[in-house]
Amino acid sequence: MAVDERPFEDVRPCARGFSIPGLKWRELLFVGALRADGAVFVRDLSRPLPPFAMPDLFPAGVPFRVRPEGSRVCIERLSGPGL
Repeated sequence: MAVDERPFEDVRPCARGFSIPGLKWRELLFVGALRADGAVFVRDLSRPLPPFAMPDLFPAGVPFRVRPEGSRVCIERLSGPGL
């Protein structure tokens, strides 16, 4: 399996959602998988999302807020499955 195909595993729970390393967050923005939509972010289905070991972290049509926490970024879904 190529390195790029391995699911990303460094996802941790945080106060209102989950967190990922800041570098991974920047990668998601860089490849366009996530984009700003006003004061929130949404998944851009026209762009590829790298695989995550935990499924459905960024469901289509679900807005989320982001806040830095040290070297990580905490991501809070504002609606959607599991809330």
